[in-house]
Amino acid sequence: MVPTRFAWPYGGRQVFLSGSFTRWTEHLPMTPVEGSSMVFQAICNLAPGYHQYKFLVDGVWRLDENQPYVTDEYGMVNNIILVKELELAPSILRSEPFPSKSGMDVDNGNFQQLASLSGGIQREPVLQISESDIDVSRRRLSILLSRCTAYELLPDSGKVFAVDVKLPVKQAFHVMYEQGLAVIPIWDDSKGQLSGMLTSSDFILILKELHNNVPMLANEELEMHPILAWKEGKFQLHRKSDGAIQPPFRRPLIQVSPQVSLKDVAWKILQNKISTVPIIHSSQYGLCQQFLHLACLPGILKYICRHFRHSPGTLPFLQNPVGRLPLGTWAPDIGIVNAYQLTTVQPNAPLSSALDLLVEAHVSSIPIVDGNGCLLDQFSRSDITSLAKGSAYAHIRLDETSMHQALLLVYKANGPLNAHKRCQTCLRSDSLLNIMERLSDPEVRRLIVIEPGSKRVEGIISLSDVFNFLLG
Repeated sequence: MVPTRFAWPYGGRQVFLSGSFTRWTEHLPMTPVEGSSMVFQAICNLAPGYHQYKFLVDGVWRLDENQPYVTDEYGMVNNIILVKELELAPSILRSEPFPSKSGMDVDNGNFQQLASLSGGIQREPVLQISESDIDVSRRRLSILLSRCTAYELLPDSGKVFAVDVKLPVKQAFHVMYEQGLAVIPIWDDSKGQLSGMLTSSDFILILKELHNNVPMLANEELEMHPILAWKEGKFQLHRKSDGAIQPPFRRPLIQVSPQVSLKDVAWKILQNKISTVPIIHSSQYGLCQQFLHLACLPGILKYICRHFRHSPGTLPFLQNPVGRLPLGTWAPDIGIVNAYQLTTVQPNAPLSSALDLLVEAHVSSIPIVDGNGCLLDQFSRSDITSLAKGSAYAHIRLDETSMHQALLLVYKANGPLNAHKRCQTCLRSDSLLNIMERLSDPEVRRLIVIEPGSKRVEGIISLSDVFNFLLG
Protein backbone atom coordinates (compact mmCIF):
# COMPACT_ATOMS: atom_id res chain seq x y z
CA MET A 1 0.00 0.00 0.00
CA VAL A 2 1.25 3.48 -0.89
CA PRO A 3 0.62 6.55 1.36
CA THR A 4 -1.09 9.10 -0.91
CA ARG A 5 -1.94 12.68 -0.06
CA PHE A 6 -5.13 14.36 -1.28
CA ALA A 7 -5.84 18.08 -0.91
CA TRP A 8 -8.87 20.32 -1.38
CA PRO A 9 -7.54 23.92 -1.57
CA TYR A 10 -10.80 25.82 -2.11
CA GLY A 11 -12.14 26.16 1.43
CA GLY A 12 -15.32 25.02 3.11
CA ARG A 13 -16.64 24.13 6.55
CA GLN A 14 -16.66 20.32 6.28
CA VAL A 15 -14.76 18.44 3.59
CA PHE A 16 -14.78 14.66 3.00
CA LEU A 17 -12.97 12.45 0.49
CA SER A 18 -14.60 9.49 -1.23
CA GLY A 19 -13.68 7.38 -4.20
CA SER A 20 -13.34 4.01 -5.81
CA PHE A 21 -10.94 3.02 -3.00
CA THR A 22 -13.81 3.43 -0.48
CA ARG A 23 -16.33 1.90 -2.91
CA TRP A 24 -17.99 5.36 -2.84
CA THR A 25 -19.79 4.37 0.37
CA GLU A 26 -17.37 5.69 3.01
CA HIS A 27 -16.59 9.40 3.34
CA LEU A 28 -13.15 10.07 4.80
CA PRO A 29 -12.90 13.35 6.78
CA MET A 30 -10.29 15.83 5.59
CA THR A 31 -8.53 18.13 8.06
CA PRO A 32 -7.42 21.76 7.58
CA VAL A 33 -3.73 22.27 6.88
CA GLU A 34 -2.03 24.15 9.69
CA GLY A 35 -1.71 27.83 8.88
CA SER A 36 -4.35 27.76 6.13
CA SER A 37 -8.11 28.22 6.34
CA MET A 38 -8.63 27.10 2.73
CA VAL A 39 -6.64 23.88 2.31
CA PHE A 40 -7.94 20.51 3.58
CA GLN A 41 -5.94 17.29 3.32
CA ALA A 42 -6.18 13.56 3.89
CA ILE A 43 -3.61 10.78 3.55
CA CYS A 44 -4.79 7.35 2.42
CA ASN A 45 -2.96 4.05 1.91
CA LEU A 46 -3.84 3.00 -1.63
CA ALA A 47 -2.99 0.04 -3.77
CA PRO A 48 -0.96 0.81 -6.89
CA GLY A 49 -3.07 1.64 -9.92
CA TYR A 50 -5.72 4.10 -11.04
CA HIS A 51 -8.26 5.42 -8.53
CA GLN A 52 -11.19 7.78 -9.05
CA TYR A 53 -12.24 10.18 -6.32
CA LYS A 54 -14.30 13.24 -5.48
CA PHE A 55 -14.77 15.71 -2.63
CA LEU A 56 -17.90 16.23 -0.54
CA VAL A 57 -17.76 19.90 0.46
CA ASP A 58 -20.47 21.16 2.82
CA GLY A 59 -22.81 18.45 1.58
CA VAL A 60 -22.14 19.05 -2.14
CA TRP A 61 -20.07 16.80 -4.42
CA ARG A 62 -17.24 18.85 -5.95
CA LEU A 63 -14.59 18.22 -8.59
CA ASP A 64 -11.08 19.74 -8.56
CA GLU A 65 -10.78 21.08 -12.09
CA ASN A 66 -7.06 21.70 -11.63
CA GLN A 67 -6.40 17.96 -11.42
CA PRO A 68 -7.04 15.27 -14.10
CA TYR A 69 -10.56 13.95 -14.36
CA VAL A 70 -12.45 11.45 -16.48
CA THR A 71 -15.99 10.27 -17.12
CA ASP A 72 -16.84 6.87 -15.66
CA GLU A 73 -19.12 4.20 -17.13
CA TYR A 74 -22.15 5.83 -15.51
CA GLY A 75 -21.52 9.23 -17.04
CA MET A 76 -20.18 10.76 -13.79
CA VAL A 77 -17.16 13.07 -13.96
CA ASN A 78 -14.55 12.21 -11.29
CA ASN A 79 -10.96 13.14 -10.53
CA ILE A 80 -8.44 10.37 -11.18
CA ILE A 81 -5.03 9.53 -9.76
CA LEU A 82 -2.34 7.01 -10.67
CA VAL A 83 -0.64 5.46 -7.65
CA LYS A 84 2.70 3.82 -8.42
CA GLU A 85 4.56 1.25 -6.37
CA LEU A 86 7.26 2.64 -4.11
CA GLU A 87 10.75 2.01 -5.44
CA LEU A 88 13.18 1.41 -2.56
CA ALA A 89 16.05 3.06 -4.37
CA PRO A 90 18.94 4.53 -2.38
CA SER A 91 17.80 8.04 -3.33
CA ILE A 92 14.58 7.53 -1.38
CA LEU A 93 16.52 6.52 1.74
CA ARG A 94 18.67 9.64 1.67
CA SER A 95 17.59 12.55 3.85
CA GLU A 96 17.35 15.02 0.99
CA PRO A 97 14.39 17.42 1.16
CA PHE A 98 11.45 16.67 -1.10
CA PRO A 99 10.66 19.20 -3.82
CA SER A 100 8.30 21.86 -2.51
CA LYS A 101 4.62 21.48 -3.31
CA SER A 102 1.99 24.12 -3.24
CA GLY A 103 -1.24 23.67 -1.30
CA MET A 104 -3.03 23.07 -4.57
CA ASP A 105 -0.91 20.05 -5.54
CA VAL A 106 -2.05 16.47 -5.01
CA ASP A 107 0.96 14.20 -5.52
CA ASN A 108 2.30 16.18 -8.44
CA GLY A 109 4.75 13.50 -9.49
CA ASN A 110 2.03 10.93 -9.94
CA PHE A 111 -0.16 13.38 -11.83
CA GLN A 112 2.63 14.45 -14.19
CA GLN A 113 3.34 10.83 -15.06
CA LEU A 114 -0.38 10.09 -15.30
CA ALA A 115 -0.79 12.71 -18.00
CA SER A 116 1.91 11.12 -20.13
CA LEU A 117 0.97 7.49 -19.46
CA SER A 118 -2.79 7.64 -19.81
CA GLY A 119 -2.98 9.33 -23.17
CA GLY A 120 -6.76 9.85 -23.04
CA ILE A 121 -6.82 11.76 -19.73
CA GLN A 122 -6.93 15.51 -20.13
CA ARG A 123 -7.29 18.56 -17.90
CA GLU A 124 -10.24 19.71 -19.96
CA PRO A 125 -13.49 17.81 -19.59
CA VAL A 126 -13.57 14.84 -21.92
CA LEU A 127 -17.35 14.85 -22.00
CA GLN A 128 -18.73 16.48 -25.11
CA ILE A 129 -22.33 17.09 -26.09
CA SER A 130 -23.88 17.81 -29.45
CA GLU A 131 -26.80 20.01 -30.34
CA SER A 132 -28.82 16.88 -31.10
CA ASP A 133 -28.18 15.56 -27.57
CA ILE A 134 -29.33 18.89 -26.15
CA ASP A 135 -32.48 18.72 -28.27
CA VAL A 136 -33.15 15.15 -27.11
CA SER A 137 -32.73 16.16 -23.47
CA ARG A 138 -35.04 19.14 -23.88
CA ARG A 139 -37.75 17.05 -25.57
CA ARG A 140 -37.68 14.43 -22.82
CA LEU A 141 -37.79 17.10 -20.14
CA SER A 142 -40.62 18.89 -21.94
CA ILE A 143 -42.67 15.70 -22.00
CA LEU A 144 -42.23 15.25 -18.25
CA LEU A 145 -43.13 18.85 -17.38
CA SER A 146 -46.11 18.85 -19.77
CA ARG A 147 -47.59 15.73 -18.20
CA CYS A 148 -47.18 16.91 -14.58
CA THR A 149 -49.25 19.69 -13.03
CA ALA A 150 -48.87 22.29 -10.30
CA TYR A 151 -50.42 19.77 -7.90
CA GLU A 152 -46.95 18.19 -7.75
CA LEU A 153 -45.65 21.33 -6.01
CA LEU A 154 -48.20 21.30 -3.19
CA PRO A 155 -46.63 20.15 0.09
CA ASP A 156 -48.31 17.54 2.25
CA SER A 157 -48.59 20.14 5.00
CA GLY A 158 -47.40 23.67 5.56
CA LYS A 159 -48.50 27.27 5.77
CA VAL A 160 -48.77 30.17 3.37
CA PHE A 161 -48.31 33.83 4.23
CA ALA A 162 -50.26 36.81 2.95
CA VAL A 163 -50.55 40.42 4.13
CA ASP A 164 -53.72 42.49 4.18
CA VAL A 165 -53.88 45.29 1.64
CA LYS A 166 -54.58 47.73 4.49
CA LEU A 167 -51.39 46.84 6.38
CA PRO A 168 -48.75 49.63 6.52
CA VAL A 169 -45.86 48.95 4.15
CA LYS A 170 -43.30 49.14 6.96
CA GLN A 171 -45.03 46.34 8.85
CA ALA A 172 -45.39 44.30 5.66
CA PHE A 173 -41.67 44.47 4.93
CA HIS A 174 -40.95 43.61 8.56
CA VAL A 175 -43.07 40.47 8.12
CA MET A 176 -41.12 39.61 4.97
CA TYR A 177 -37.84 40.02 6.84
CA GLU A 178 -38.96 37.96 9.84
CA GLN A 179 -40.22 35.13 7.60
CA GLY A 180 -37.29 35.27 5.19
CA LEU A 181 -39.53 36.03 2.21
CA ALA A 182 -38.55 37.95 -0.92
CA VAL A 183 -42.18 37.98 -2.13
CA ILE A 184 -45.46 37.94 -0.23
CA PRO A 185 -49.05 37.87 -1.57
CA ILE A 186 -51.45 40.74 -0.82
CA TRP A 187 -54.95 39.80 0.33
CA ASP A 188 -57.94 42.09 -0.30
CA ASP A 189 -60.56 41.10 2.27
CA SER A 190 -63.25 43.28 0.70
CA LYS A 191 -62.98 41.25 -2.54
CA GLY A 192 -62.15 37.95 -0.89
CA GLN A 193 -59.15 37.33 -3.14
CA LEU A 194 -55.47 38.01 -3.71
CA SER A 195 -54.94 41.37 -5.35
CA GLY A 196 -51.20 41.37 -6.01
CA MET A 197 -47.72 40.66 -4.72
CA LEU A 198 -45.39 42.74 -2.56
CA THR A 199 -41.73 42.22 -3.43
CA SER A 200 -38.31 43.41 -2.38
CA SER A 201 -38.32 45.48 -5.58
CA ASP A 202 -41.15 47.53 -4.04
CA PHE A 203 -38.90 48.32 -1.11
CA ILE A 204 -36.12 49.38 -3.49
CA LEU A 205 -38.52 51.79 -5.20
CA ILE A 206 -39.64 53.10 -1.80
CA LEU A 207 -36.04 53.76 -0.80
CA LYS A 208 -35.44 55.58 -4.06
CA GLU A 209 -38.58 57.67 -3.49
CA LEU A 210 -37.45 58.54 0.02
CA HIS A 211 -34.10 59.51 -1.48
CA ASN A 212 -35.87 61.79 -3.98
CA ASN A 213 -37.94 63.39 -1.17
CA VAL A 214 -41.32 62.60 -2.67
CA PRO A 215 -43.93 63.97 -0.20
CA MET A 216 -46.16 60.93 -0.75
CA LEU A 217 -43.56 58.79 1.04
CA ALA A 218 -42.20 61.06 3.72
CA ASN A 219 -40.28 58.92 6.18
CA GLU A 220 -42.71 59.27 9.07
CA GLU A 221 -45.63 58.32 6.82
CA LEU A 222 -44.29 54.81 6.33
CA GLU A 223 -45.62 54.00 9.79
CA MET A 224 -49.17 54.48 8.49
CA HIS A 225 -48.81 54.27 4.70
CA PRO A 226 -50.88 51.19 3.68
CA ILE A 227 -49.92 48.75 0.92
CA LEU A 228 -52.97 49.78 -1.09
CA ALA A 229 -51.87 53.42 -1.15
CA TRP A 230 -48.38 52.39 -2.25
CA LYS A 231 -49.66 50.18 -5.05
CA GLU A 232 -52.06 52.93 -6.20
CA GLY A 233 -49.28 55.49 -6.15
CA LYS A 234 -46.70 53.50 -8.08
CA PHE A 235 -47.85 55.07 -11.34
CA GLN A 236 -46.08 58.26 -10.20
CA LEU A 237 -42.82 56.48 -10.80
CA HIS A 238 -43.66 56.11 -14.51
CA ARG A 239 -43.08 59.61 -15.84
CA LYS A 240 -42.23 60.76 -19.33
CA SER A 241 -39.20 62.88 -19.96
CA ASP A 242 -41.34 66.00 -20.40
CA GLY A 243 -42.77 65.56 -16.91
CA ALA A 244 -46.20 64.30 -17.99
CA ILE A 245 -47.57 61.37 -16.03
CA GLN A 246 -48.31 58.23 -17.96
CA PRO A 247 -51.58 56.38 -17.37
CA PRO A 248 -51.33 53.99 -14.41
CA PHE A 249 -50.00 50.57 -15.29
CA ARG A 250 -52.11 48.00 -13.49
CA ARG A 251 -50.96 44.50 -14.37
CA PRO A 252 -53.50 41.89 -13.30
CA LEU A 253 -52.39 39.35 -10.72
CA ILE A 254 -50.44 36.57 -12.40
CA GLN A 255 -51.66 33.25 -11.06
CA VAL A 256 -52.09 29.58 -12.02
CA SER A 257 -54.57 26.86 -11.21
CA PRO A 258 -53.50 23.50 -9.76
CA GLN A 259 -54.28 21.83 -13.11
CA VAL A 260 -51.73 23.88 -15.08
CA SER A 261 -48.70 21.91 -16.30
CA LEU A 262 -45.33 22.49 -14.67
CA LYS A 263 -43.99 23.58 -18.05
CA ASP A 264 -46.59 26.36 -18.27
CA VAL A 265 -45.88 27.39 -14.67
CA ALA A 266 -42.16 27.72 -15.45
CA TRP A 267 -42.82 29.67 -18.65
CA LYS A 268 -45.22 32.03 -16.85
CA ILE A 269 -42.55 32.81 -14.26
CA LEU A 270 -39.85 33.34 -16.88
CA GLN A 271 -41.91 35.39 -19.34
CA ASN A 272 -43.24 37.73 -16.65
CA LYS A 273 -39.83 38.04 -14.94
CA ILE A 274 -41.21 37.13 -11.53
CA SER A 275 -39.85 34.78 -8.88
CA THR A 276 -43.07 33.12 -7.73
CA VAL A 277 -46.66 32.68 -8.84
CA PRO A 278 -49.59 31.83 -6.54
CA ILE A 279 -51.47 28.57 -7.10
CA ILE A 280 -55.14 29.41 -6.66
CA HIS A 281 -58.13 27.09 -6.77
CA SER A 282 -61.31 28.87 -7.88
CA SER A 283 -64.88 27.70 -7.46
CA GLN A 284 -66.94 26.76 -10.51
CA TYR A 285 -68.05 30.34 -11.14
CA GLY A 286 -64.94 32.01 -9.78
CA LEU A 287 -66.80 33.50 -6.82
CA CYS A 288 -64.52 31.96 -4.23
CA GLN A 289 -60.74 31.61 -4.34
CA GLN A 290 -58.55 29.34 -2.26
CA PHE A 291 -54.88 30.27 -2.05
CA LEU A 292 -53.00 26.96 -1.96
CA HIS A 293 -49.30 27.59 -2.42
CA LEU A 294 -46.63 29.74 -4.06
CA ALA A 295 -45.07 28.03 -7.07
CA CYS A 296 -41.43 28.85 -7.70
CA LEU A 297 -38.62 27.64 -9.91
CA PRO A 298 -36.70 25.87 -7.10
CA GLY A 299 -39.75 23.68 -6.48
CA ILE A 300 -39.93 22.68 -10.14
CA LEU A 301 -36.18 22.10 -10.21
CA LYS A 302 -36.39 19.84 -7.16
CA TYR A 303 -39.09 17.81 -8.92
CA ILE A 304 -36.88 17.45 -12.03
CA CYS A 305 -33.84 16.40 -9.98
CA ARG A 306 -35.87 13.87 -8.00
CA HIS A 307 -37.15 12.32 -11.24
CA PHE A 308 -33.80 12.06 -13.04
CA ARG A 309 -31.39 11.68 -10.10
CA HIS A 310 -31.03 7.92 -10.51
CA SER A 311 -31.10 7.93 -14.30
CA PRO A 312 -29.03 10.95 -15.37
CA GLY A 313 -28.22 9.28 -18.68
CA THR A 314 -31.82 9.92 -19.73
CA LEU A 315 -30.90 13.59 -20.14
CA PRO A 316 -27.45 13.62 -21.78
CA PHE A 317 -26.65 17.22 -20.84
CA LEU A 318 -26.97 16.66 -17.06
CA GLN A 319 -23.37 15.43 -16.67
CA ASN A 320 -21.82 18.22 -18.75
CA PRO A 321 -19.76 20.95 -17.04
CA VAL A 322 -21.74 24.20 -16.97
CA GLY A 323 -18.77 26.01 -18.50
CA ARG A 324 -19.42 24.02 -21.69
CA LEU A 325 -23.13 24.84 -21.91
CA PRO A 326 -24.81 28.01 -23.24
CA LEU A 327 -26.19 29.27 -19.96
CA GLY A 328 -25.26 31.87 -17.34
CA THR A 329 -23.78 35.36 -17.38
CA TRP A 330 -20.00 35.48 -17.77
CA ALA A 331 -17.13 37.93 -17.59
CA PRO A 332 -15.91 38.99 -21.08
CA ASP A 333 -12.43 37.53 -20.62
CA ILE A 334 -13.79 34.03 -19.95
CA GLY A 335 -14.55 33.63 -23.64
CA ILE A 336 -18.13 32.41 -23.21
CA VAL A 337 -20.50 34.29 -25.50
CA ASN A 338 -23.72 35.47 -23.87
CA ALA A 339 -26.33 38.16 -24.20
CA TYR A 340 -25.65 39.84 -20.86
CA GLN A 341 -22.66 41.57 -19.33
CA LEU A 342 -21.52 40.41 -15.89
CA THR A 343 -22.00 43.26 -13.43
CA THR A 344 -19.94 43.67 -10.26
CA VAL A 345 -19.35 46.49 -7.76
CA GLN A 346 -16.61 47.26 -5.27
CA PRO A 347 -17.13 47.86 -1.52
CA ASN A 348 -16.67 51.63 -1.80
CA ALA A 349 -19.39 52.02 -4.48
CA PRO A 350 -22.51 53.89 -3.32
CA LEU A 351 -25.61 51.89 -2.42
CA SER A 352 -27.58 53.88 -5.00
CA SER A 353 -25.53 52.37 -7.85
CA ALA A 354 -26.32 48.83 -6.69
CA LEU A 355 -30.04 49.58 -6.34
CA ASP A 356 -30.10 51.09 -9.83
CA LEU A 357 -28.49 47.94 -11.24
CA LEU A 358 -30.90 45.64 -9.39
CA VAL A 359 -33.88 47.48 -10.86
CA GLU A 360 -32.71 48.59 -14.31
CA ALA A 361 -30.59 45.56 -15.24
CA HIS A 362 -33.26 43.14 -13.95
CA VAL A 363 -30.72 41.16 -11.93
CA SER A 364 -31.35 39.60 -8.53
CA SER A 365 -27.83 39.84 -7.13
CA ILE A 366 -24.57 41.72 -7.63
CA PRO A 367 -21.17 40.28 -6.64
CA ILE A 368 -18.98 42.59 -4.58
CA VAL A 369 -15.34 42.24 -5.57
CA ASP A 370 -11.95 43.67 -4.69
CA GLY A 371 -9.64 45.49 -7.08
CA ASN A 372 -8.58 42.19 -8.66
CA GLY A 373 -12.14 41.03 -9.26
CA CYS A 374 -12.02 38.45 -6.45
CA LEU A 375 -15.24 37.69 -4.61
CA LEU A 376 -15.77 39.42 -1.25
CA ASP A 377 -19.55 39.26 -0.81
CA GLN A 378 -22.78 39.85 -2.67
CA PHE A 379 -25.76 42.19 -2.41
CA SER A 380 -29.15 40.87 -3.46
CA ARG A 381 -32.75 42.01 -3.62
CA SER A 382 -33.57 39.94 -0.56
CA ASP A 383 -31.04 41.94 1.46
CA ILE A 384 -33.22 45.01 1.01
CA THR A 385 -35.89 43.78 3.41
CA SER A 386 -33.24 43.56 6.16
CA LEU A 387 -33.26 47.36 6.22
CA ALA A 388 -36.84 47.26 7.49
CA LYS A 389 -35.63 45.98 10.85
CA GLY A 390 -35.43 48.86 13.29
CA SER A 391 -36.12 51.34 10.45
CA ALA A 392 -32.52 51.02 9.29
CA TYR A 393 -33.55 52.56 5.95
CA ALA A 394 -34.18 55.87 7.75
CA HIS A 395 -30.49 56.18 8.62
CA ILE A 396 -29.00 55.75 5.16
CA ARG A 397 -28.34 58.11 2.27
CA LEU A 398 -28.22 56.22 -0.98
CA ASP A 399 -25.45 58.34 -2.52
CA GLU A 400 -23.40 58.47 0.67
CA THR A 401 -23.82 54.99 2.11
CA SER A 402 -21.24 52.62 0.64
CA MET A 403 -21.84 48.97 -0.18
CA HIS A 404 -19.60 48.05 2.74
CA GLN A 405 -21.73 50.10 5.13
CA ALA A 406 -24.95 48.68 3.69
CA LEU A 407 -23.66 45.12 4.17
CA LEU A 408 -22.82 45.91 7.79
CA LEU A 409 -26.49 46.84 8.28
CA VAL A 410 -27.54 43.57 6.62
CA TYR A 411 -25.22 41.52 8.85
CA LYS A 412 -26.40 43.42 11.91
CA ALA A 413 -30.01 42.57 11.05
CA ASN A 414 -29.46 38.94 10.06
CA GLY A 415 -26.76 37.96 12.52
CA PRO A 416 -23.84 35.62 11.80
CA LEU A 417 -25.80 32.33 11.74
CA ASN A 418 -26.57 32.32 8.02
CA ALA A 419 -23.53 34.29 6.88
CA HIS A 420 -21.99 31.22 5.22
CA LYS A 421 -25.05 30.89 2.96
CA ARG A 422 -24.72 34.36 1.47
CA CYS A 423 -22.14 33.64 -1.22
CA GLN A 424 -22.92 30.29 -2.79
CA THR A 425 -20.19 29.51 -5.32
CA CYS A 426 -19.43 26.90 -7.94
CA LEU A 427 -16.80 26.08 -10.55
CA ARG A 428 -17.07 25.96 -14.32
CA SER A 429 -16.30 22.25 -14.12
CA ASP A 430 -19.35 21.49 -11.94
CA SER A 431 -21.94 19.41 -13.78
CA LEU A 432 -25.34 20.79 -14.72
CA LEU A 433 -26.96 18.20 -12.43
CA ASN A 434 -24.82 19.44 -9.54
CA ILE A 435 -25.88 23.03 -10.24
CA MET A 436 -29.55 22.04 -10.49
CA GLU A 437 -29.40 20.12 -7.21
CA ARG A 438 -27.98 23.15 -5.41
CA LEU A 439 -30.39 25.64 -6.98
CA SER A 440 -33.34 23.47 -5.95
CA ASP A 441 -32.74 24.80 -2.42
CA PRO A 442 -35.09 27.84 -2.10
CA GLU A 443 -32.41 29.68 -0.10
CA VAL A 444 -29.93 29.45 -3.01
CA ARG A 445 -31.20 31.73 -5.75
CA ARG A 446 -27.99 31.93 -7.77
CA LEU A 447 -24.43 30.54 -7.84
CA ILE A 448 -21.39 32.73 -8.35
CA VAL A 449 -18.82 31.04 -10.59
CA ILE A 450 -15.31 31.58 -9.26
CA GLU A 451 -11.82 30.71 -10.42
CA PRO A 452 -10.28 27.97 -8.25
CA GLY A 453 -7.80 29.32 -5.75
CA SER A 454 -8.03 33.05 -6.51
CA LYS A 455 -11.84 33.29 -6.13
CA ARG A 456 -11.91 35.68 -9.08
CA VAL A 457 -15.51 36.04 -10.23
CA GLU A 458 -16.01 34.45 -13.65
CA GLY A 459 -19.79 34.46 -13.92
CA ILE A 460 -23.19 33.93 -12.35
CA ILE A 461 -25.68 31.12 -12.93
CA SER A 462 -29.21 31.92 -11.82
CA LEU A 463 -32.41 29.93 -11.68
CA SER A 464 -33.76 31.71 -14.73
CA ASP A 465 -30.54 30.92 -16.63
CA VAL A 466 -30.97 27.22 -15.94
CA PHE A 467 -34.65 27.16 -16.92
CA ASN A 468 -34.14 29.20 -20.07
CA PHE A 469 -31.57 26.59 -21.09
CA LEU A 470 -33.66 23.59 -20.05
CA LEU A 471 -36.76 24.78 -21.87
CA GLY A 472 -34.89 26.11 -24.87
